[in-house]
Amino acid sequence: MFSLGNYNSHMKGFALLFILALVAFTSCGRKTPDAARKPLLEVEGKFLYKDEVQQVIPPNANDTDSTEIARSYIRKWVTDVLMYENAKRNITNKAEIDELVESYRKSLIIHQYQQKMIEQRLPKEPAEEDLKAFYNQYNAQLILKENILKGLLLIVPKNAPKLANVRSWVQTANSKSLESIEKYSIQNAISYDYFGDKWLDFSDVLKKIPLKIGDPSKFLSSNKFVETSDSTQHYFLRIESFRLTGQVEPYEMAKDRITNILLNKQKADFIFKFEKDIYDDAVSNETVTFFKK
Repeated sequence: MFSLGNYNSHMKGFALLFILALVAFTSCGRKTPDAARKPLLEVEGKFLYKDEVQQVIPPNANDTDSTEIARSYIRKWVTDVLMYENAKRNITNKAEIDELVESYRKSLIIHQYQQKMIEQRLPKEPAEEDLKAFYNQYNAQLILKENILKGLLLIVPKNAPKLANVRSWVQTANSKSLESIEKYSIQNAISYDYFGDKWLDFSDVLKKIPLKIGDPSKFLSSNKFVETSDSTQHYFLRIESFRLTGQVEPYEMAKDRITNILLNKQKADFIFKFEKDIYDDAVSNETVTFFKK
C-alpha cells in the first residue's frame, strides 16, 4: 500500500530515478519550489510534488504496483515537460497557437455560462402534455423496426411439480395468478420474467425459448399463450399485447426519445433568444458603438 506516512519505504524502488532526475534536470537558475509541498524533482523550472504522485496511486495498490505506477507517472511527467519546452523553443507560429487557445477558452467560458443559464431557467423535463402533443403530431415518423410485446416468460425444469397449475396461472395472468406464479417461481423456476408493464423486442424473448418461427408477425397475431419444452426445461410464454414492425411505436416507448428531442429544442431556442436579447440590449443601451463609414 502506498502511503504518505511510509513514503520512504514504498519509494525505495525508484529512489534512484529521483536522484538521477534531479541531477539530470537541475540547472543553475532553477526556480524555488512551493515551500508548503515536498518536491520530488525539477525539470525546466517545473516541479513535480509528492502529493501529485500519491494522487495517481490507488489506495489498495501493493508496494510493487505502487512503485510501477509512480515510476510510469514520473517518466510521463518529465517527458511531457521536456517535449513542451522543446516545442516552445522550436515552433514559429506561437501567435497562431495563442489565438486558437484564446478562441477555445472563450468558447468554453461561453458554453459554461449558457449551461448555467439553462439549468436555472429551463424546466428539467418537458410537460406531459407537450410530450403527448409531439407524439400525436409526429407519430407517423415513430415507426417500429422490431416486433415488440408485453407479457411474461416462465422457465421451469421439465420435471417441475404442479405444471397443470402453472399452465392455468400463466394463461389467466390476473393479479391472483401472478402472485401464485411469483411464489411458485421462488422454489421451482429456473427464470421468471414479467414484462407486462414494459415493451420488449420479440427477438430478445425468442433467444430464451426454443421456438422456430418463420413469420414472427403472424405468430404474434395468432398466439396469446405458448408452451413448449426441450430435453431439460419447460417454457410458458404469455403474450399480453404486441406491436408489429412498421406500426407506430407506443407512446411509453417513444417518451424518452421525445423528451430528449424537446429538451434539445428548448435549449436551442433558449440560447438563440438569450443571444438575441443580449445583442438587442447592447444596441439599445448604446453599449455597442457603430462607426459611420
